[in-house]
Amino acid sequence: MKNKFYITTAIDYVNAAPHIGHAYEKICADVLARWHRLLGEDVFFLTGTDENASKNLEAAKKAKIPAKQFVDKNSIKFQELCKKLNISNDDFIKTTEQRHVKVAQSIFKKVYDKGDIYKTFYGGYYCSGCEAFLTEKNLVNGKCPEHNEEPKWLKEESYFFRLSKYKDKIISLLKSKNFVIPEDKKNEMINRILKEDLKDLSVSRVNLEWGIPTSIDPKHRIYVWFDALINYISALDYPNGSKFKKYWPADVHLIGKGITWFHSVIWPSMLISAEIKTPKTIYVHGYINLRGKKISKSSGEIVDPLELVDKYGIDPLRYFLIREIPFGEDGDFFEEALKTRLNNELANELGNLLSRTLTLVEKNFTKVEKTKIDSELSKELDLNKINDYIKKYELHNSLSEIFRFISLCNKYVNDNKPWEMKDKEKLNKILYNLLESLRIISILLSPFIPETSNRINKQLNIKSGLLKDCKLGLVKEYKIKKAEILFKKIN
Repeated sequence: MKNKFYITTAIDYVNAAPHIGHAYEKICADVLARWHRLLGEDVFFLTGTDENASKNLEAAKKAKIPAKQFVDKNSIKFQELCKKLNISNDDFIKTTEQRHVKVAQSIFKKVYDKGDIYKTFYGGYYCSGCEAFLTEKNLVNGKCPEHNEEPKWLKEESYFFRLSKYKDKIISLLKSKNFVIPEDKKNEMINRILKEDLKDLSVSRVNLEWGIPTSIDPKHRIYVWFDALINYISALDYPNGSKFKKYWPADVHLIGKGITWFHSVIWPSMLISAEIKTPKTIYVHGYINLRGKKISKSSGEIVDPLELVDKYGIDPLRYFLIREIPFGEDGDFFEEALKTRLNNELANELGNLLSRTLTLVEKNFTKVEKTKIDSELSKELDLNKINDYIKKYELHNSLSEIFRFISLCNKYVNDNKPWEMKDKEKLNKILYNLLESLRIISILLSPFIPETSNRINKQLNIKSGLLKDCKLGLVKEYKIKKAEILFKKIN
């Protein structure tokens, strides 16, 4: 059997249209999913929308649209985003779907039957943006630090989950290797538990008109975070589905840093209570900022990824976001930086390497035959280094290493000056080495800029390969089909 790899993104609130932050997370997850397919693994990649939040109901009321119609309409925008960004997800889960509702209710009942859910009254500061109660310690100048809004004081009947019961197990899990990456996010969660202690969690809301009803009390609906996290197993048809048996536990939940607590503390506690295995890794990426401010729907700082795709193309945007932002850290979005990378790296380095190589082939040969491999290229192709970067979730470094090899290929052209070469045998050798390098470059770039990789393959007149095919000297002969340039420069 193939090794399996199950990767998820966070599911997105549908109270507004998607922004560049949503695009970034999906692109990063897509790179990882595609890379693991290159390794020959059996990959399942899940994304979706979180539709049972009260903030969605509020947004629907403002728009004067029934809630279900509103979430359905906005969910389509996130599905269209995935298609436009060339995201290779295997499923798209909507938490209003019956397949999810049934599993959420069954998990709630299972945890209740175990004695880990009880009813009481609760009062606290509630942030509608976080969909969570906050303590006074969490507030900054009386406001939620994540949404810069004053939370409302709520007091109501609620069912509570015995989160405190799992304190020791969660601390032990957090301390285990690679459960939460990066290290600083893991330490942040441990320190928060030690500082604030782990208090029981309100997991229902009473007399709401929107959300999933609990199966134990018709007056109560399941707290959105208890419901939303379950999407990772409801999409796999828990408990008896073949996908659940094959793919769970998740190999990585890819999330933004604002929801680390829910994924690394609350979610594993729920799973332990329900006697389900916990995920292997929760990888926390940073935020994309605009002029130093976090891009978010609530702040009004928005960059529309669909507009950027229309203006620059899918792959330049994918390339820029991965190359520009060190994975796991915050990064600033500058449109000028996108243009610079498009012009210099994609057009000048990659596009020019393909164009001048194929121009020389077209001018001199009907076919280029297999010949000796130049060690100056083969010794510089460090696949282990690239793969190790991916294993460490350093996507920006893996892409940088691939482009280091592209730069060396350009140097190889300049040093050998094939346009001056009269000896056809030597010229065949130089061009064969360049064509083989381009074939391998196409494989390595396919997780990052898949459309470009396909266009390179068409011009080389070959089929796409796997990582095991990244060896110079595999193709017996090339009969190229030169086409238009890969990237047009932006003035």
